[in-house]
Amino acid sequence: MGLNQTPAANRVHIGFFGKRNAGKSSLVNAVTGQSLAIVSPVKGTTTDPVYKTMELLPIGPVMIIDTPGIDDEGQLGRERVKKTRQVLNKTDVAVLVVDAQAGMSDVDEEIIHLFKEKEIPYVIALNKSDLCAVCSFGADDPRIWVSAKDGAGVYNLKEKIAHLAVKEVPEQRIAADLLKPDDFVVLVVPIDSAAPKGRLILPQQQTIRDILEADAVSIVVKDTELKQTLKMLGKKPKMVITDSQAFKRVAEDTPEDILLTSFSILFARYKGNLESAVRGVSALNQLEAGNKILISEGCTHHRQCDDIGTVKIPRWIKEYTGKDFQYEWSSGTEFPENLKDYGLIVHCGGCMLNEREMKYRQKYAGEQGIPMTNYGILIAQTQGILRRSLEPFPDIRGLLEA
Repeated sequence: MGLNQTPAANRVHIGFFGKRNAGKSSLVNAVTGQSLAIVSPVKGTTTDPVYKTMELLPIGPVMIIDTPGIDDEGQLGRERVKKTRQVLNKTDVAVLVVDAQAGMSDVDEEIIHLFKEKEIPYVIALNKSDLCAVCSFGADDPRIWVSAKDGAGVYNLKEKIAHLAVKEVPEQRIAADLLKPDDFVVLVVPIDSAAPKGRLILPQQQTIRDILEADAVSIVVKDTELKQTLKMLGKKPKMVITDSQAFKRVAEDTPEDILLTSFSILFARYKGNLESAVRGVSALNQLEAGNKILISEGCTHHRQCDDIGTVKIPRWIKEYTGKDFQYEWSSGTEFPENLKDYGLIVHCGGCMLNEREMKYRQKYAGEQGIPMTNYGILIAQTQGILRRSLEPFPDIRGLLEA
């Protein structure tokens, strides 16, 4: 996959924050070498976060986020500040842009406090250095002098961002670490009214790529063709990976001696929240009729008549528990601040969210004492096949024995 095709969720998210008219948008344009953001001397020109995927040397594929001023005023201003704070939940590296002439303010200090609270590495860009005298900072000092106007210090700023973006953890794989060269993997992809026309969805694309990088062989079939395909292969596949919506039929058609799991479960592991999702689904058995359940998705899409989040999951929960619950939904970047009214959160696989935001949502739910699971785990539980779907992951499967 070329750099410019890197999924947004796998890019380093770089957020630019600061007060109105500190020069955030001008600095974003200087760093990227493009006119990504509208620049104006009028305070509050940036009204909503602006997102742009691009390649930024020496980092590589990134998501640049230009945010509204965090000191915005009035009701509309408060909404803009709220959106800016939401951006923090997905930010891998933060750039605080400060008007060097005005100096640091209480608002800037508040932003730095948020960076530290959320454990976000950050750099303080003292902008408009062309208008004031500068002094030297030590190598470990987070401050750096820059000028969006004449480009001074912009190269050093990019180098500093790149240094902060380096992760010291090994790269997580989707499925490749479960495979050996020449293993067969069958991917089950239903083609129905909800399937996008002319393409596979992102988790399916990424899983195929990961299997290829393991020098294994992927075979893609519809759920209606799985049984016959397994008979025709001539070699037992190492694993069958299915869309969660087809879990029940695929489980019936896949022999017990073949590993079975779903894209959603694989992505929960990939995002680092599989264990908590398995623990969270047990809450389904403790809920009382009338309790609230939040169903949350990381993307926004057109709802179909038999939509998984609004129709199928509530139906499967009712069939499994025999109880009626209240449901609320969230999508995209929106995630409720107050979760205490919910008895359970059911989240999608999070393919459109980066690792930091998925971990934030999981942590935020945990801090409020609300169990959280995902689509694949919940569907497997309601279909009676959770234990089998976790066979590829012995350590996680052991949680069901506890």
